[in-house]
Amino acid sequence: MSGFVTPTFGRRTKLPSEQALEAAPAQRAALREEAAGTANVPAEAIAEVRAQCLARLEPAAIAAMPPERLAGEVEKLIAEIATERRIQLNGREQRNLAGELVHDIVGLGPLEPLLEDDTISDIMVNGPNRTFVERGGKVVQANIRFRDATHLANICQRIAAAIGRRIDESSPMVDARLKDGSRVNIVFPPLALDGPYMSIRKFGRKVIDFAKLVEYKALTLQVARALEVASRARLNIIISGGTGSGKTTLMNALSRLIDPGERVVTVEDAAELQLQQPHVVRLETRPASLEGRGEINQRDLVRNALRMRPDRIIIGEVRGGEAFDMLQAMNTGHDGSMSTIHANTTRDALTRIENMVQMGHMGLPSAAIRTQIVGAVDLIVQVERHRDGGRRITQVSEVCGMEGDVITMNDIFQFEMLGEGHDGKIFGRYEVNRTPPSFRARLAYFGLERAWQAALEDTAS
Repeated sequence: MSGFVTPTFGRRTKLPSEQALEAAPAQRAALREEAAGTANVPAEAIAEVRAQCLARLEPAAIAAMPPERLAGEVEKLIAEIATERRIQLNGREQRNLAGELVHDIVGLGPLEPLLEDDTISDIMVNGPNRTFVERGGKVVQANIRFRDATHLANICQRIAAAIGRRIDESSPMVDARLKDGSRVNIVFPPLALDGPYMSIRKFGRKVIDFAKLVEYKALTLQVARALEVASRARLNIIISGGTGSGKTTLMNALSRLIDPGERVVTVEDAAELQLQQPHVVRLETRPASLEGRGEINQRDLVRNALRMRPDRIIIGEVRGGEAFDMLQAMNTGHDGSMSTIHANTTRDALTRIENMVQMGHMGLPSAAIRTQIVGAVDLIVQVERHRDGGRRITQVSEVCGMEGDVITMNDIFQFEMLGEGHDGKIFGRYEVNRTPPSFRARLAYFGLERAWQAALEDTAS
């Protein structure tokens, strides 16, 4: 009989509808309890469980265990310790604490959720209690904290040690990278007054090419076509811009157009380029040892790269005397070489290169340096981060030649800002100069002269 209920020891078994009605308040109470997080648990109790858990974990077993399984084992251990110590932890608190411990053991602690968030492009840690992130070009404060300065310092040291570098009071600044290629800069006390500072420039998991840059409105399709032609014609290109303006992203996009048969040698302070070619040789600088010996700087690597039979040499960023070696490489048959530089305009980029060459070669006259620059550099691309958070190419200039002591330049593309839309995004257009470029003979050699002219004509239409 469908509605019959069997009695058991004088108590009637409740109907499913009755069970659901009684369970509903209990479920709501459980949800409220989980939503409360660890707010009602004393910090001392949480610290005690954490310490006991770390003491009982076997390092050899942890190293051989995948993170997913480790989280489950840690959660079981936390439940066992909480029961022994009579510390009231609900299911959510145990899961959260287990996740924190796993992140501390095999990851980067509280930073792990931020690193997994693809909408975040920059993470800025200003001591243990203040962390900011950049989303869509806007900086906001993140809702994470480190336990204390020691916790943050341990994570910083782990990052540096992973690539064979060190960070401590005697060496309080370091450039490093994460496994995914994200760039990290760390400043330690006594230089950092509020605890260790860390800046992480994340690199997206998706490969960004010119199609993506056009979609993001960093440039127009026609400018992209012109830059594609420039890369295929093996022009020497300098990408100029400020911090966080998108120089490395643009260089990665340009490098995708390099012929797969070419041997490419990259030189970087902290490796961050993500080249897709099969024949890439990556070189990275090395800091001095504890005894102050063994430093290998970018100048040493650029000189060595010339002996490695490169077709192209790509220098991640020129900051000092290696600018002279970069010009030498571009002037000695390594066409299609690229580099980035910090400057506000394409004209300023030439001045910066000249100044950096003088830093390494104090006796070299300005006229000789400028002649080297004219002979080496074909194109300078200026990128900027605008106030709406967007990163855009604002200038594409060719280096034409010398008139007296002045380097002459021609702005092929010049971005003109026209206004701001209802969504707060800047919009504008490119002014185009269709004068035949100084590298016209190079375009003709590679059979790309018509493609270049077509790109300029498409821009004008």
